[in-house]
Amino acid sequence: MEGGAYGAGKAGGAFDPHTLVRQPHTLLRVVSWVFSIVVFGSIVNEGYLNSPSEGKEFCIYNRNPNACSYGVAVGVLAFLTCLLYLALDVYFPQISSVKDRKKAVLSDIGVSAFWAFLWFVGFCYLANQWQVSKPEDNPLSEGTDAARAAIAFSFFSVFTWSLSAALAVRRFKDLTFQEEYSTLFPDSAQP
Repeated sequence: MEGGAYGAGKAGGAFDPHTLVRQPHTLLRVVSWVFSIVVFGSIVNEGYLNSPSEGKEFCIYNRNPNACSYGVAVGVLAFLTCLLYLALDVYFPQISSVKDRKKAVLSDIGVSAFWAFLWFVGFCYLANQWQVSKPEDNPLSEGTDAARAAIAFSFFSVFTWSLSAALAVRRFKDLTFQEEYSTLFPDSAQP
């Protein structure tokens, strides 16, 4: 490992996209980003049905507009959060202050855990509303694949965000170790 606290020796260096793409937390963010697109895209495109007898559209999940709204809102906000933290991953090697690095990693832990919880709630909510939906509301089974896809990818998102939080905890431990090592042995080379 090169000098500095958890890569801070490279602070101010050139951006290396190859290194960025090979990092597991970056790959997980991209996967989470794709999953969020699938969830909100499925609900927006095929989550609402038109009833010829009523003349207005309704949510495929038990006619509950809150279920569709929750899925779309969580999907769009997770999409934006992934973009924000991908940008932070790009900028992270440029941060030279250990305290700022700790703040970035701590925010990553909190945000990833929070999103894992929101996806778990979304999975439970969508699955429950799908389970109690009446077949007579959708006699032609329109949009059922999209509804199931949104439920499945909500479930998968729980794991990707949880794993992101676990990787952030590992990064935090590495960062804390490097900080303590450099405090105890200021004149020696970094391990």
